[in-house]
Amino acid sequence: MKLLRFQSAGHNGWAVCHPATGEWHGTTEGHGAYPGDVDDLLRQGRAALDAAAAAMARQGAVDLATVQLLAPVARPAKIICVGLNYRDHTAESGFVQPAYPTLFARFNSSVIAHGAPLLHSPLSDSLDFEGELVAVIGTGGSRIAREDALAHVLGYSVFNDASVREYQFKTPQWTMGKNFDGTGAFGPCLVTADELPPGARGLLLETRLNGQTVQSANTDDMVFDIESLIVTISEAITLEAGDLIVAGTPAGIGHAREPRLYMRPGDVCEVQIERIGLLRNPVHAVAATAPLPFEPATA
Repeated sequence: MKLLRFQSAGHNGWAVCHPATGEWHGTTEGHGAYPGDVDDLLRQGRAALDAAAAAMARQGAVDLATVQLLAPVARPAKIICVGLNYRDHTAESGFVQPAYPTLFARFNSSVIAHGAPLLHSPLSDSLDFEGELVAVIGTGGSRIAREDALAHVLGYSVFNDASVREYQFKTPQWTMGKNFDGTGAFGPCLVTADELPPGARGLLLETRLNGQTVQSANTDDMVFDIESLIVTISEAITLEAGDLIVAGTPAGIGHAREPRLYMRPGDVCEVQIERIGLLRNPVHAVAATAPLPFEPATA
């Protein structure tokens, strides 16, 4: 199953992709056939989501060109990101490859959807791209065994963990530089795990800036695979339905280049993962008084 969330005429909705035609079918809240919010259905379990998706598949076609796409999951309780998870990226960044996953948090207030602008803050010119695979947890748990780990994954999507490098490296921990408003692009859709190889292995991941390929890798190259990340995280942190694990970026980041290649207003950044989708975002300058770009908690 492939699903995406959207907004039309001020109403949130979602749709599923017809596997034969590629058309998207769905509707919005307030419609009599609307089966409920994706986040709520996720927390009810896969059976509830599947039944709702079957109902959505019977609705009319949605023209994606006429709606505003939203992040596939609106209210993840946790966004857990993984640093230094590709050896080539670790090397280009000047670090020794760690034997334990480098984990940090991203906040939902930083997340934007496919098509929305990545926000270039007036505080710094060091906005960098990071194309990444993201795993969406479907079934929560703690102290999850490796052999059970992938059963806890609902599906996968694409993420651009855009980072303000100047602020990332102001201190030994990375929270500030990884959480500027409007820097975490997520989407365009969620592809359920049964549509992909186990652990989303063997998939080509590419990042393009203004049409030029700047990152190219295979998800097989991850140091810590999805199973390992779930095991490690759940040893100490209970995972919940809807949580995101953003699994790290490969080599090619702008900060490691000479001269450095940062994103500028007017640029377009694309992250594409084979069999999952293409995430595309323009880069816009933002005034210091601009409103936050994220959906309110009541959405």
